[in-house]
Amino acid sequence: MGIITRSANSRKPSESMRLIVTTFVGVVFGFLIGLSFPTLSLTKLNLPSSLLPSLDLSYIEDKNAGLSTQTFINVWSSFKSNASSSTQSRSLNTTSKIWVPSNPRGAERLPPGIVEAESDFYLRRLWGKPSEDLTLKPKYLVTFTVSYDQKKNIDAAVKKFSENFMILLFHYDGRTTEWDEFEWSKRAIHVSVRRQTKWWYAKRFLHPDIVAPYDYIFIWDEDLGVEHFNAEEYIKLVRKHGLEISQPGLEPNKGLTWQMTKRRGDREVHKETEEKPGWCTDPHLPPCAAFVEIMAPVFSRNAWRCVWHMIQNDLIHGWGLDFALRKCVEPAHEKIGVVDSQWIVHQGVPSLGNQGEATNGKAPWQGVRERCRKEWTMFQSRLTNAENAYYKAIGVDPSNTTAH
Repeated sequence: MGIITRSANSRKPSESMRLIVTTFVGVVFGFLIGLSFPTLSLTKLNLPSSLLPSLDLSYIEDKNAGLSTQTFINVWSSFKSNASSSTQSRSLNTTSKIWVPSNPRGAERLPPGIVEAESDFYLRRLWGKPSEDLTLKPKYLVTFTVSYDQKKNIDAAVKKFSENFMILLFHYDGRTTEWDEFEWSKRAIHVSVRRQTKWWYAKRFLHPDIVAPYDYIFIWDEDLGVEHFNAEEYIKLVRKHGLEISQPGLEPNKGLTWQMTKRRGDREVHKETEEKPGWCTDPHLPPCAAFVEIMAPVFSRNAWRCVWHMIQNDLIHGWGLDFALRKCVEPAHEKIGVVDSQWIVHQGVPSLGNQGEATNGKAPWQGVRERCRKEWTMFQSRLTNAENAYYKAIGVDPSNTTAH
């Protein structure tokens, strides 16, 4: 028994020592681990905010590391504030970028208040206040495609238009400065490109957004006699009869012309006529109605916006265009007409025709005339194909439409 007792007593100090050593080692190990924690940024802990209120932060304190409860709270608050600020900044950067789909194409990034989608041909000074530049704003635009050889004719024509009309000359012979012998020429707009037609000019210089300030746009040839024409009276009649596309009546005994555009002496305006048998499939369609020629057309602002888009970029003579003008107004047989009481004479001067080149033994004007006819056929084909493609795309049989 004595042996057993001594054996048990000898083991107790040994076990106690082992326990003390183990505890000491654990404490030291824990202390060393604790020293490494200050290098770990608590801001990287992605703790949900809902968890924070349930934590008793009074237990999270490591004096050796120098990280107190208050420090942890400050770090966490700073993290939340920075995160919120970053999110808000990204949101502001996204929403502050201007994008206005209703602006003109290409200007979507601009604030609408700075966008100037339209312009004009008003002449402005190089000095003074912009608001005081214009003492008068012409309400109508008149264009002539000219050569200097026709200067007397153009001078007479321009004098038929009051100061309410802006004058724009397209020079196909390259001569512009000589026109300054006329006082009105110094206030006119001059555009000079050699050997081009008025429809070439119109497509490039009469964009609807450029001529938007003008109620009516006259696009006239240079060989027109205007002895019996008054522009202000013409505008009054166009408004009175609701014409969106029009022309003055043509002297019936001078040159070749369609029945529709011949002047009638018994009325102010006419909108329909009778042609040769079989020429008109419908009394409301060209050339019996909804038709004017391309030598002296006058367009309202709205009608021109449509017509300009219909002008082909590479077809410059305009043949065939007169038969298609009706597509830009509705009902065409009521809004297209000829003003009889203000009439003109087509002199038929082949000046532009002589700008061609003689080839294969043909005179210059013959080559020009041949291209005119080709363009008429090409335009008709393009228009028909485009209409058929549209109707097929929407599931409609083109043969059942009234567009042709």
